[in-house]
Amino acid sequence: MSHPAPDAPSPALLTRTQEAALALTIAVVTANAYYIHPIIGDVARAFGVGEAEIGLVPALNQLALALGILLLLPLGDFYANRRLCLIFVAGQTLCLGGMVLAQDFVLFAAASTLLGFCTIAPYLIPAFASKRVAPERLGQVTAKLTAAVIFGILVARMGAGIIAEYADWHAVYVGAFALMAAVTAFLPIAMRSERAAPKQAQARYSALIASVFSLAAKHPDMRLSAAIQGLNFAIFTASWLALALHLTSPAMGYGTDDVGYLAGVAAISVFTTPRLGRWADRVGARKARLTVAAVQLAGIALFYPLGFSIGGLLVPLLIVNMVGPTIDVTGRMTLFTLAPEIRTRLTTSYIVAMFIGGAIGSAAGTAVYDWSGWGGTCALMFGLSLCVLGLSLHAERRWRRLQSVKTD
Repeated sequence: MSHPAPDAPSPALLTRTQEAALALTIAVVTANAYYIHPIIGDVARAFGVGEAEIGLVPALNQLALALGILLLLPLGDFYANRRLCLIFVAGQTLCLGGMVLAQDFVLFAAASTLLGFCTIAPYLIPAFASKRVAPERLGQVTAKLTAAVIFGILVARMGAGIIAEYADWHAVYVGAFALMAAVTAFLPIAMRSERAAPKQAQARYSALIASVFSLAAKHPDMRLSAAIQGLNFAIFTASWLALALHLTSPAMGYGTDDVGYLAGVAAISVFTTPRLGRWADRVGARKARLTVAAVQLAGIALFYPLGFSIGGLLVPLLIVNMVGPTIDVTGRMTLFTLAPEIRTRLTTSYIVAMFIGGAIGSAAGTAVYDWSGWGGTCALMFGLSLCVLGLSLHAERRWRRLQSVKTD
């Protein structure tokens, strides 16, 4: 499999306006998977299914996203990112239309699953941007695009909770469809055209996909980062889905709008993640990841003792939302320092692991809550967070050993 000629012209660096446009695109596209978080109980009641069954909707969405990334994202190393983004964003819009029109649970779940399969643009764009920023700004720009993901999730959860309380859950997806139709029309302007690159030798699709696995086998540091973020994302999905069921349960008695308002604490990430990204540029990705993993564990330990009022929940939620996304930022930083021509395929492995973790968290979070309530979910999150901290410690020590060998 050949690579671009070494004398290929370097693409121009992104302007700050272009960075902001890409971030906005990521935010809107990312939001689609998270509208269900605060309204999951309402959707279950509307379709007449239980808590464990409704957990299949986000779980299948995440699994389909992982499969789509595995099968489609590697194309970003060989075809124009802009063209791929246009195709898959249009596909997402059609899938959202299917969710709006679905009259039964199976069709709704199927449309949501296909939506996940098409959600490729938020993961093509960071690799695209990483090739078009100065090395000293890599952490900052990666953090900005990660903050856009956080912002999209924040708006999705807040907006869905409030709209569902004052209208109904179906109106949430009507609005989401309208937003995606607008983004589909806007994206050709928001994402600049790429320079024409030298033609690559035709590679068999099977060889392209196989190269994802062979590259992963050659980069153990990437595998560690992928495992850490998979566990981290499992914590994220399990916590928010179980939290929505917990707060809207008869014992707690809060509404979906309260869940949406509580989701507003994630806004802290929009401000802290870029700053922590710049800090990670200074201290190193692995050391920064170890530090924030320790802080996250401390925050998660507070979920159960403080979890029986919205006021109490604010404390662990603020801590976890402040530092959790930086685990993802630092993980991606370990990939984006490698050769540009393999970054998309390494990102493929990383994101597949992340969304497999998210699917496990979605299914486990709702199932454990159905089985043992809020206490069981908190125990699950704490165990996962311990694993994140342990692997982060191992990755940091392994890196220091490798660096000391190189300097000897």
